[in-house]
Amino acid sequence: MSHDRRESGFKRRTRVADARATLLDAVTPHDRTELVPVEAADGRVVAEPIDAPAPVPGYDRAAMDGYAVRASDTFGAGDRSPAVLASKPAESDAVAPGEAARVHTGSAVPEGADAVVMVEQAEEVGDEVEVFDAVATGENVGEAGEDVADGQRLYEPGHVLRPSDIGLLRSVGLDSAPVREPPEVAVIPTGEELVESDPDPGEVIETNGLTVSRLVERWGGEARYRDVVTDDPDALREAVESDLDADVVVTTGGSSVGERDLIPEVVDGLGEVLVHGVALKPGHPVCLGTAEGTPIVSLPGYPVACIVNAAQFLRPATKRAGGTDAEPFPTRRATLDRKIASEPGVRTFARVTLSEPVDGADSTDGDDADDALPTATPTRASGSGILSSVALADGWVVVPEPREGLDAGEAVDVELWEVTE
Repeated sequence: MSHDRRESGFKRRTRVADARATLLDAVTPHDRTELVPVEAADGRVVAEPIDAPAPVPGYDRAAMDGYAVRASDTFGAGDRSPAVLASKPAESDAVAPGEAARVHTGSAVPEGADAVVMVEQAEEVGDEVEVFDAVATGENVGEAGEDVADGQRLYEPGHVLRPSDIGLLRSVGLDSAPVREPPEVAVIPTGEELVESDPDPGEVIETNGLTVSRLVERWGGEARYRDVVTDDPDALREAVESDLDADVVVTTGGSSVGERDLIPEVVDGLGEVLVHGVALKPGHPVCLGTAEGTPIVSLPGYPVACIVNAAQFLRPATKRAGGTDAEPFPTRRATLDRKIASEPGVRTFARVTLSEPVDGADSTDGDDADDALPTATPTRASGSGILSSVALADGWVVVPEPREGLDAGEAVDVELWEVTE
């Protein structure tokens, strides 16, 4: 990094979308796979096509409690002239013409039967069953393969398995699933002022690396949470270089243009700085680069800026390395109760708290005309070093680059960035 660049600061800042696209172009999904027990596969990324090895159900089954019959034996049956059939023992294996067998919901339909009369439409009298309503062929019967056909393609590579998927995999008889291994993300906190506990004046407890490592785990990665590295170019270079076997390397702190901001220079020496300075607030001094084919995300040291940039850059990089793409964060529609100021040309992330509407309040948004919207209140602490302003917030409102702030009373989308993955 040149002396002129340090003195000039960030004269040009890359737009968020462009910076993210540049980073993702440098991320190659890894090809490591493993078989895991189905019950442990929730949240994992499917590595190869999964087909059903057997149909579900594997047999014709009763959809109702009642009597398994041949539909033709019930034609013309009614309240005044019931069809009278010979009663077979419950769960019989076969039904001959003129016979009925008691069945329960989910039980196998006996051979020869092609319909089920609901129990409410029949009455057992001695060794006979009186049927008071005709049924059609297939009525109240779930056919074999009705849920899942034999050999049916269930999931393609890249699908993220959900709890309902786990149930489906088990239902077709699978005990394990082929998935990608979690992407490995090396998390390297930097800064000579950082300590683990009991800080003296001028020292700060290390939180960024811890927070980021936990976010990596939530985003489906496996974090290598490293010890703090001091602001020394040789120590920083050694730390980053030793973790270039990871799928992604992320550093916290030292990403700006000050005398102690050495990370961009280290990245440039090991490989290439792709982006340095993004039109984002808080946290424009993010640095994105690559070395030996490994993407490097260098996050600012201020805690809020670190978290915002991790969500915007590290999350999609981690997802891409693991073979999938980052879905948009869930949102909640709300009404701003105070103005949010922002700089045109900069994407601003304003932390807010949500409060539910008072019963009987009117909606202020036409899209939610039947329901009152919650209120979004910007946190009064706006500095990027105020960790509590994001930890105690419910989410953030994104002010797009073309806007010069948002007005009180506007309906906005609150990104619930920490609710789920």
